[in-house]
Amino acid sequence: MAITPLMPVYPRCGVRPVRGEGVYLIGERGERYLDFASGIAVNLLGHGHPHLTKAIADQAATLMHVSNLYGSPQGEALAQRLVDNSFADTVFFTNSGAEAVECAIKTARRYHFAGGDTHKTTLITFKNAFHGRTIGTISATDQEKLRSGFEPLLPGFKVVEFDNLEAAKAAVDDSTAGFLVEPVQGEGGIRPASQAFMQGLRRICDERDLMLVLDEVQCGVARTGTLYAYEHYGIEPDILASAKGIGGGFPMGACLATEKAARGMVIGTHGSTYGGNPLAMAAGQAVLDVVLEPGFLEHVQQMGDRLRQALEQMIPNHDHLFDSVRGLGLMLGIKLKSDSRAFVAHLRDQHGLLTVAAGDNVVRILPPLVIDESHIAECIEKLSAGARDYAPAQAA
Repeated sequence: MAITPLMPVYPRCGVRPVRGEGVYLIGERGERYLDFASGIAVNLLGHGHPHLTKAIADQAATLMHVSNLYGSPQGEALAQRLVDNSFADTVFFTNSGAEAVECAIKTARRYHFAGGDTHKTTLITFKNAFHGRTIGTISATDQEKLRSGFEPLLPGFKVVEFDNLEAAKAAVDDSTAGFLVEPVQGEGGIRPASQAFMQGLRRICDERDLMLVLDEVQCGVARTGTLYAYEHYGIEPDILASAKGIGGGFPMGACLATEKAARGMVIGTHGSTYGGNPLAMAAGQAVLDVVLEPGFLEHVQQMGDRLRQALEQMIPNHDHLFDSVRGLGLMLGIKLKSDSRAFVAHLRDQHGLLTVAAGDNVVRILPPLVIDESHIAECIEKLSAGARDYAPAQAA
């Protein structure tokens, strides 16, 4: 057979982790890597966090899965905790970020359907966004690399320039259901939206009775220094998709909504076999136990400020390679003057530093939220060493 047992849809590198310890990954030959990728913003408590691993183990020994045909004391408790600490009134649990975004799309459309405005089905989305890999979520993007070969895609999306309020406003018509936007674009290059843009979208939605749907799959759950990134903008959404960090490494997601926004989500309109299973709920509770501890979000803010300052101080020493730093909290990006993917590979293979490439030639710096100053110093040392011995031919 020519094809590999694992379907070859990922260009997998030579790093083969078999164990994790805090902010480090260990490969099958014992090699150690400083993990400032965190499974692409997933492992927010690092690897092997004792509270999270104990919660999962205890729940696995008690009850892993039943069915959403039955009552869910575990799901009710975690949903109530999210409601108590966010804008939301109600939560639907999923298994992934793409599923959370799918639920958010359905919730927004169903809102208008329930109100008799059945023609309001189009969501305005934004260039270079990433919302997932399902047919629905790739239909919401303009990225050819995600869409190629999967046509016909789904109607009901209109793409305009990110962080351009006038373009967003001009795109609204009688068919508009709302906006679907990442407050901080992740895959698109760690691009935070401006205050004026996010507040302007909220204002348009209020004036036109539209749904403001936020995709916080990557930027949510303390990553930017607040529980959810919308808090930076002084607004509240109607619907929000959350995943990645919410399970600390266990696969889960959530769609949060206000009571008003969820008026159409009644019995029979949506479902999931595995969503909200007791094992996932235990992981989610353990993550919130840590994230909501007094001082944790402040720690993320402090480490984010110090990491950003260290990166900004480093850049002038290697201005042939680095351009600027962007992002919020511990969701940071370094814009390069050349191909970021080649430099990410160089850091990984030659210096044992794991980062993630993104659009616009950006290197994503997404460490576990439990890092301390020693880890920041180690990261900067490895970045500097990587910049010094990064051959010009590699940067071409």
